[in-house]
Amino acid sequence: MLENKVAIITGASSGIGRAAALLFAAQGAAVVVNARDAGRLQAVVDEIEAAGGRASAVIGDIVEDATHVRLVETAQEKFDGLDIAFNNAGSVGPYKPLADVTPQEWHETLSVNLSSAYLGARRQIPAMLRHGGGAIIFTSTFVGTSAGMPNMATYGSAKAGLMGLVKGITADYGALGIRANALLPGAVDTPAAGDQAQKEWAAGLHAFKRIAQPEEIARAALFLAGPMASFVAGTALFADGGNAAVK
Repeated sequence: MLENKVAIITGASSGIGRAAALLFAAQGAAVVVNARDAGRLQAVVDEIEAAGGRASAVIGDIVEDATHVRLVETAQEKFDGLDIAFNNAGSVGPYKPLADVTPQEWHETLSVNLSSAYLGARRQIPAMLRHGGGAIIFTSTFVGTSAGMPNMATYGSAKAGLMGLVKGITADYGALGIRANALLPGAVDTPAAGDQAQKEWAAGLHAFKRIAQPEEIARAALFLAGPMASFVAGTALFADGGNAAVK
């Protein structure tokens, strides 16, 4: 499905990002993967290459513009272009009521979840335009879009802001071949989901009465990245086990 395509994937050392890196590579893409943990990220590259795929690691923090510059440069220099960007990395931030959130916590949460997406898109779009267009995907969430959750107003605000970014990119660049969309998972079985009791509580929020495996969300990202979504832009794809439908 992604033969001869080149993809950037952030937050690729674990969870959804790791699953997407493995899947995209298995589908024929060369992947440039990013995270802050060098050891775990290199393990993803090693796994992809052992399976016959192509991958390169860029260590760095997504809140820094220089990280996105290096990601795009690596895609162009090692794999001759950029077609797909899965801006997946993020952070839940402070888990507390809004009035207890400090200005520093607020700005840090918006930086890692929303401003980093702008920084990525700002560097990715020109490279994609030189390659004839491309697909940009942002990992958002149902929190702040279909439902508010206690103690998560900061996170929800940051992630909901991605929809404004998706729509703006579509208005600016849709006619030039850039497709931007947001992917909205429900709870996913990663370390961030907490202990077993927390996972069971989260499962109850979903119509499926379970939480997702990272590979299930990666498959939704693959759809948005690939040719089957050629007329899909400026929208939100809920991959949430019916979470939004039963609120």
